Amino acid sequence: MTDWQTQAERRWAGKRIERLEDPGMLTGATTYVTDVRLPRMLELAFVRSHAPNARIVSIELDLAREVPGVHTVLGPDDVAGIHPTIDIVHLDGALKTPRFTLPRDRVRYVGEPVAAVLADDRYSAEDGADAVIVELELLNDTEPIHAEVPDGRYYHQAATHGDVDAAFASAPHVVRRRLGFQRVVTSAIETCGIVADYDAATGELTCYLSTQMPHPARAALAEAVGLPVSHVRVVCPAMGGGFGGKEVMLPEYLCAAVAAIRLRRPVRWVEDRSEALTAGAHGKEADAELEAALDSDGRIRAMRCRFVSDTGAYSSGIGAYVEFMVGAYTVPGLYDLGGYAFDTGGIVSHKAPLSPFRGVGMTTSQTLREVLLDDGARALGIDRMELRRRNMVADGAWRTVLGEEYEPGSWRTAFERALELIGYEEFLTRQAAARADGRLLGIGVSPFVEAAGIGSAGGAGGLPGGSHDNATVSIDLSGKLTVALPTFSHGQGHRTTAAQLVADMFGVAPEDVRVIDGDTARTPFGLGTFGSRSGVFIAGTVSRAGEVVRDKLLRVGEILLEAAHEDLELVDGTLGVRGAPSTRIPLAAVSGAAHFAPHVRAELKDPTLTATAFFDPPRPTHSNGTVAATVEIDPDTGAVTIERIVVVEDCGTMINPMIVDGQIRGGVAQGVGLALLERYVYDDAGQPQTTTLAEYLIPRATDLPAIEIEHIETPSENGTGGIKGMAEGPASATPAAVVCAVLDAIAPYGETIDELPLRPETIAQALAGAGAGAGRA
Repeated sequence: MTDWQTQAERRWAGKRIERLEDPGMLTGATTYVTDVRLPRMLELAFVRSHAPNARIVSIELDLAREVPGVHTVLGPDDVAGIHPTIDIVHLDGALKTPRFTLPRDRVRYVGEPVAAVLADDRYSAEDGADAVIVELELLNDTEPIHAEVPDGRYYHQAATHGDVDAAFASAPHVVRRRLGFQRVVTSAIETCGIVADYDAATGELTCYLSTQMPHPARAALAEAVGLPVSHVRVVCPAMGGGFGGKEVMLPEYLCAAVAAIRLRRPVRWVEDRSEALTAGAHGKEADAELEAALDSDGRIRAMRCRFVSDTGAYSSGIGAYVEFMVGAYTVPGLYDLGGYAFDTGGIVSHKAPLSPFRGVGMTTSQTLREVLLDDGARALGIDRMELRRRNMVADGAWRTVLGEEYEPGSWRTAFERALELIGYEEFLTRQAAARADGRLLGIGVSPFVEAAGIGSAGGAGGLPGGSHDNATVSIDLSGKLTVALPTFSHGQGHRTTAAQLVADMFGVAPEDVRVIDGDTARTPFGLGTFGSRSGVFIAGTVSRAGEVVRDKLLRVGEILLEAAHEDLELVDGTLGVRGAPSTRIPLAAVSGAAHFAPHVRAELKDPTLTATAFFDPPRPTHSNGTVAATVEIDPDTGAVTIERIVVVEDCGTMINPMIVDGQIRGGVAQGVGLALLERYVYDDAGQPQTTTLAEYLIPRATDLPAIEIEHIETPSENGTGGIKGMAEGPASATPAAVVCAVLDAIAPYGETIDELPLRPETIAQALAGAGAGAGRA
């Protein structure tokens, strides 16, 4: 066990230190993919389908090749056999549909790329794209999207745990709720991009890439273009957000790589915002139903649910499965159910393919369950929070109805604390008085659990898990430390948190620790950043590698100071004997001695002060908490004002509470957007209707109150140093809290809403139907 895990007083871990990566970002010195400019670089633009469902009759490329500045044009034949998806999902009965980098015979959604134009600059490339003539024969909707999936449904899974049918048959009360969850767009501040550069002399391909998963992206690129993995390097200079949408290998990336290899020139493509909205990373869309069998006192005998996700045009890749699978497997939440059954699956449609999106599946299940519990409480005449109390598991470890082993958490404590902070009882009094005056106030409370840091044990329902990571820790001749991580920070502050951990292990300041990530040539293998895994894997790998280096460093100290291992300490960048400051030697001198002092070399044998360590967590970690929100609705316009949002979060031992708070605030903001604003719309003909940010609404600072945060720390039993993965729980739980608050506000009028988001016009229509809106007496 390392010092930072066991010592009661840590110098750096647990402190709110400012992020080490921020100065470069704030001063504009940080480099992103769009900033990469190489000699002789060409720009890439795509010809995209304007039809959602059509046969490709012909693609005429010759006119585009004559446009000034255009160097070449790629069509389907130029990338034949190259598929943009390495399919890691292996589920019995899944009907997989092939996806081509540039389709030859048919287009299946608006925005699907069909040709690629390379030119001296983006303007010329776009002009060239305009000159490509694509003849399409529109198809009717009676023809299957894919011959492999004649009825559109490519996967179905059903399971029953406990005697669910008997529970429903004998229950005195059954409540049901359907919710339609809208399609949304990940909307990272930085869009996707790539600069591909091929070195003909060495046969090596370097790709500056906007990806959350550098090493898997490297493997995918190598397989696609037929190079050994050793001959492909992925570099992620910096990235402005991902949210799951940058986990996938895009056809645009493969076109850039193929073009760079063939033309022997660097090629850049940067997605514009219109492309990101129309053909980029979409998420969340699902239709879900849930019912609960209740005793007269509100105790839940059993639940059963149905999930169907419209995952877009193709059924290959993780994005086509994770939404409805995670949704079905996370319905039970923190509640003690006697039985649970689900029926879940996915369908294809003429829409852009679905991607994972922050809180994937959990947002749907969390919102559906908490809204249903409110419905049940109203039906039985029980206080909504009391019904939750009667069904919530006690603090500590427990085994879910699905057989999952949850490590100890503060399930009830976090829930009760959130009620105290939001002033639940006081709010009810204020709400009653407001209703008497015709004002619409509501409160929603959403307790959550977040499984994270998933290793090779696997994910929900047979989906692949997060496998493992490695990390390398080393000390150079100047006595400074370097940590190389396969995770990639795109807003999470990994460089700061990793430096804090290593600084405690070696008695140095975080500024003395250089953290490298995002470069497959300089970092060991790992799966990257997704699923709230990075904190768990960084702590696990860095602590193990650091312990090896630290022990070797202390061994050098034993030789130099002729002292016992247990008498030595690392403090303030030095190594010395405990209680004897005069013996302290700077780490630079210790490192120099390890490399060059003959008597040290003779005993040490291996002078390298470096180590790489592997970590695969045995089981997931389980963060938990509660989000509570209060709202007021304008009865005439349906506009929602969020008065307060309170978050109580327990993510175990925190490395940097300031960074945790930032993750919470960002997640809450996204959750508000999902509940009230964001919606990607297609018309009945499959044409996108929200192709700019004027139509696709994302939350602004003025849409949010100050977010009130309080922490509980229940150390993890599965994560190194008590650390639990976090960042998706509040994002998943906030929509439920806001939706429950809105529905609570309009509940006295007997109205409800079953489609998200809850936009003003939707709320106003519901109130008008109940006689509570404009023109009311």
